[in-house]
Amino acid sequence: METTRQQKIARLIQKELSDMFQRQTAAMHGVLVSVSACRISPDMSVCRAYLSVFPSDRAEEIVGNVNANVKSVRFELGKRVRMQLRIIPELKFFVDDSLDYDEHIGELLK
Repeated sequence: METTRQQKIARLIQKELSDMFQRQTAAMHGVLVSVSACRISPDMSVCRAYLSVFPSDRAEEIVGNVNANVKSVRFELGKRVRMQLRIIPELKFFVDDSLDYDEHIGELLK
């Protein structure tokens, strides 16, 4: 169960990461990256962000690139939220495949 503070910080990080990825992927035509969820640890030191990528066949590649450049992403996030957060959490990115799972279940039910 997340505390109210965890939820507020997770929403703030999700909003800022979404804006960052939207601006960065504007140059990549045909690719859409969104942050579907953020979960922050109780001590506010680690944030797990789940990225939803369209088209889904490039999801592993894009999330791998983001994880390879996690230091620059964290630095950019720190510049954006420096007035709201004292310590910027460590970021870990994962593929959110819930849409693919929903589509698969829909196909099975037909």
